[in-house]
Amino acid sequence: MRWTQSFIPTLRDDPADAEAVSHKLLLRAGFARQLMSGVYSLLPLGQRVRLKIIGIIRDEMNAIGAQEFLLPSMHPREVWEQSGRWSAVGPEMFRFEDRRGSDIALGMTHEEIFTHVATEIRSYKQLPQVFYQFQAKFRDEARPKSGLLRVREFTMKDSYSFDVDEPGLDAAFERHFEAYRKIFNRLGFEAIAVEASSGMMGGDQSIEFMLASDAGEDWIASCAACGYAGNTEKAGSKLPAVEDEPGPAAPEKFATPKVRTIEDLEKFEGGTPGIRQIKTLVYKVDGKDVLLLLRGCDVLSEQKLLDSVEGEEIRPATGDEIRAALGASPGSLGAVGVDLFVIADEALRGRTNLTTGANEDDFHLRGVDIERDIDVKGWLDLREVQDGEPCPLCESPLSVYKTIEVGHIFKLGTKYSDAMDATVLDENGATRPVVMGCYGIGVERNLAAIVEAHHDEAGIIWPMNVAPFEVVVTVVKPKEVTCAEAANRLYDALQQGGIDVLLDDRDERPGVKFKDADLVGIPYRLTVGPKGLSDGVVELRNRRTGESRDLPIDHAAETVIEAVLDERR
Repeated sequence: MRWTQSFIPTLRDDPADAEAVSHKLLLRAGFARQLMSGVYSLLPLGQRVRLKIIGIIRDEMNAIGAQEFLLPSMHPREVWEQSGRWSAVGPEMFRFEDRRGSDIALGMTHEEIFTHVATEIRSYKQLPQVFYQFQAKFRDEARPKSGLLRVREFTMKDSYSFDVDEPGLDAAFERHFEAYRKIFNRLGFEAIAVEASSGMMGGDQSIEFMLASDAGEDWIASCAACGYAGNTEKAGSKLPAVEDEPGPAAPEKFATPKVRTIEDLEKFEGGTPGIRQIKTLVYKVDGKDVLLLLRGCDVLSEQKLLDSVEGEEIRPATGDEIRAALGASPGSLGAVGVDLFVIADEALRGRTNLTTGANEDDFHLRGVDIERDIDVKGWLDLREVQDGEPCPLCESPLSVYKTIEVGHIFKLGTKYSDAMDATVLDENGATRPVVMGCYGIGVERNLAAIVEAHHDEAGIIWPMNVAPFEVVVTVVKPKEVTCAEAANRLYDALQQGGIDVLLDDRDERPGVKFKDADLVGIPYRLTVGPKGLSDGVVELRNRRTGESRDLPIDHAAETVIEAVLDERR
């Protein structure tokens, strides 16, 4: 490919609305353009990288015996109603009505559709099976952001395993786990496998693959000592026991004028530290008021609540609903003496002499004993893990940091096969639901994640396996016959050697060409100029290391081909 014949619209400045590094660089380097909020066009460079990512994923899926499908993006309401998710999924699902009045959804995921296909499997002798596809997904994100990292239309590789029993699912899950490790290694980064919430997907186990990045929106807690890792929506810690001072025989009410927050109470009259306060939150669970209690220093993980409490609708109560339930405003709430369902975080179990709201504005109670004074109906792990807390396995300090989710695998069990009657006859002739797993990788998100992991101030630094071009031959003076002929000979030789090569034959200043090559991120730059040719050499520069060396022109193509093949994994 010649640069003069290519569409590579590079920009000199960062787009004003771009924050993530990948967002800035993919726009500046001419890989993508925004069509509307959360929807991007991939330009030729972006498509070249996308196809290489797909090729790597396809290799590893085929290696574990998966079979490639292509299923529809438009789904009838009836299939989603079978699983119960037509009403359970919120406004993030795109829905419309066709001319016949039928309700249609744009697929945000394909569990229902693959399960529908799997209903044709009749016997355990046809199992196990692994199906996969590359297909567009549509999600009406409330806040699309960070370029390709959070969008409303994207390509996903989703695969599904079908087995006769749980041991079969375990084996399929492990095969996918190892395949994902290989995929991310070939994409150029090491992903961290963490315990995660299954969310709307269902099932009893899921693992996320995460890339540490300030551009991410997920927080994980990990232990360098033993390898434990978990999304903060799932992770736990081993908190040290707290020795409470003796308290009064009964709670004591005291005035706290204008105290509205945990921090206000910490500063009030000498202060009550957050670890000695009870934070009271009011949630609506299927219309009923439920009180959630945590230590004042802790933050509720709403996902832990959603994973632990059964309910069709779970949400925070409004200000009016809170006052109707407890007679006070947030900041003065408590669970002492109330006739409501109370759930407390495990970190409060056994605690005494604590302070909480009195359910009267500007008043609190001190000397509260959890077991004596509050009727706790359930104990759950509700709190988010904090940086530095003890690991639940080895008690070494945990590190909490931001990450990008680059893959997610789920054990679905029989959630969908039960609902959609995907059953087989087992070896005893009995009917049983197939046991399913689900495994996803977002293609464009991984494209952006690679940029987040591989860049510098000059631009992108693509790993060889996914680079849009592996070598750029830069002609310093393309109008000089000797330069043009030498560059064309190298270009032809590299192409014949199986190298993805771009010939920069533009009539531009050398500095412009060098900056563009660095911005686009091509791993090797081979510079052909009159001065070097007079000495019988061309210059080879490594984009990642910045190192340059002269190569004899007669052996340059051979040397570059060997270097590229050595870096391909």
